[in-house]
Amino acid sequence: MISLSASNPPPTPQEPPAAQSDAATAAGSTAVPKPGEHASDGNLVGGIFSMRTGRQSRRNRPKPEKKVLTFRDNSGRTDLAVSVQHLSITYRTTFERVPTFKNAIVRAGRGEKAVVEINAVNDVSFDVKNGTALGIIGSNGAGKSTIMRALAGILPPTEGQIEVWGRASTLLALGVGFNAMLSGRENVILGGLAAGLSRKDVESRADNVAEWAELGEFIDAPMRTYSSGMFSRLAFSVAVHMKPDILMVDEALSAGDAKFREKAQAKMDELRSSARALFLVSHALGSIKEMCNDCIWLHKGRVMMHASPQECVDAYTQFVKVGKTPSTMEEM
Repeated sequence: MISLSASNPPPTPQEPPAAQSDAATAAGSTAVPKPGEHASDGNLVGGIFSMRTGRQSRRNRPKPEKKVLTFRDNSGRTDLAVSVQHLSITYRTTFERVPTFKNAIVRAGRGEKAVVEINAVNDVSFDVKNGTALGIIGSNGAGKSTIMRALAGILPPTEGQIEVWGRASTLLALGVGFNAMLSGRENVILGGLAAGLSRKDVESRADNVAEWAELGEFIDAPMRTYSSGMFSRLAFSVAVHMKPDILMVDEALSAGDAKFREKAQAKMDELRSSARALFLVSHALGSIKEMCNDCIWLHKGRVMMHASPQECVDAYTQFVKVGKTPSTMEEM
């Protein structure tokens, strides 16, 4: 089991008012406990994160609100694939709509920075049991991809706790991590090694990956010579041939032409029956209804509804005031 947790303790009075950004992380062990086993404190991936940006006067500095979070103990559970409790993720950035030299001088004199906080995910909690195919829907900016990246261990939580049982294979953005100067075969090997497979296992699957992606002799050509369709087909093939316990797919079902899409759909159905859990983020509501048996609707970082795909799709389409047309139900 992989567990990520984080909290934001308020700054102490002894801290200087200068801009600071501190992060303390506790590295996780390479062994993955079996379902039902609970990782010790030394096996946590993630850790405690504390961030503070900007500089304010003590008189105008708002007092931090004390927020007490209660976390459920899942150490004895054997039926869960993923557990998310009170997950919040906040981005902090310096931003000014119309930067001027005068404003910059004034801020420099006051020792301030134009800091903007973006609450991408706000107090989200849900459990995913083994055998669940969970669809995540919502408008752009709702926090869907942010949650997927947090579940994959790419983004640390600002607050809350994430527990994942098993090895996850992510298809968050096709081809992320590929080196265009290397050949397709070399990228397949690197992707498999990054997924935790041995070199022997990866090399034995390289030919199957190339054959399924229909690349032929191009598997040994540099990826900078690939077309966009060849690039996406190889990325999809690598992800689905890693035999993951948990598969996470984010807007990646439109790879290739119509023939390859049908082939990809059949492979997804196969993985859905064998994997412990499947996460699917898509604006194609028809795919959500067809492939998933559970669904979450997100809006501005919050869970609006957690119900069956049919109920969530009906509520979502009514909320955004769109009809169930081919453009909303299927990918273009």
